[in-house]
Amino acid sequence: MAAGIAVLEAARSRTGGFSLAFDHLPGGAGLYRDTGEALSAQNYRRAGEADAILFGAMGLPDVRYADGTEPAPQLDLRFGYELYAGVRPVRAYPGAPLALADARAADIDLVIIRESTEGLFASRGKGIVEDDALARDTMVITRSVCERLFDFAFDLARRRRQRGRPGRVTCVDKSNVFASMAFFRKIFDERAARFPDIAADHHYVDATALDLVRKPWEFDVLVMENMYGDILSDLAAALVGGMGMAASADIGDAHGLFQPAHGSAPDIAGKGVANPLAMILSAAMMLEWLGHRHDARACRDAAVAIEDAVAGALAGGGALPRDLGGSADTAAVTRAVLDRLA
Repeated sequence: MAAGIAVLEAARSRTGGFSLAFDHLPGGAGLYRDTGEALSAQNYRRAGEADAILFGAMGLPDVRYADGTEPAPQLDLRFGYELYAGVRPVRAYPGAPLALADARAADIDLVIIRESTEGLFASRGKGIVEDDALARDTMVITRSVCERLFDFAFDLARRRRQRGRPGRVTCVDKSNVFASMAFFRKIFDERAARFPDIAADHHYVDATALDLVRKPWEFDVLVMENMYGDILSDLAAALVGGMGMAASADIGDAHGLFQPAHGSAPDIAGKGVANPLAMILSAAMMLEWLGHRHDARACRDAAVAIEDAVAGALAGGGALPRDLGGSADTAAVTRAVLDRLA
């Protein structure tokens, strides 16, 4: 978190035109262990009153609710503030290791959008275990959420096309098996008709897993159910360096939450060796969203400046984090990004 805030302040100083004020709120598994609450009701409300929510990595493996699930205040915020669009960018940066030997892997630049409030995750806290013999979780797909989700995906593809991307949205589903997924695809096709300038196609989720490994450079924007997106976004992150590069956002009509997609890595906590780039890139996503939402060019320019600084730091070779095969610690990576924003 400290690295993200430092980079935000540096980008603000460089571009000017906006100000930042931070309200630091406690939350997470450690707080739950100490107080019985992963996020207090007061801080839940305060988060919702902010222009944006910048979230740190969450989770401790040994801290669980009575039913065996993990305290996850980010999920409470997703559901409570209807943050239906989970945005997971996947981009190859020069200097970062790529999992694929094919030279075209350097062109990977896609976005996975997972619906973040329903799907199989709608069963969170509501699953049933009967007599230690049968367990059941239910997938929920609603028209109202899907329509907003697909409109978001097509709008994002349109904006990406202005930056040279193909302008295509792929619906990822399993409509040949599940009625819920056939309904998901039906609504996708209906909303696609409203965006005739953006290409639309379909991919079964199993075929998508195959093609994310075989030819990920052919994808642009992929939109899918919650659980599918949870799995495939991690797979895709591995193509471009791993979870240390995995920024994320959860977007609704009135709120946006931004956090690294990786966990808290308690085994290296406090050692100063964690890769801060997912946090830094999540902060850039926050500025991009604020700029788009408020028509604030300065915020968008600052977001681009951060992304360019990350690209420059990685391409320079001297600030490669340890999880990417380098030797730079958290401070060194952060300093390399800050130097390029000076």
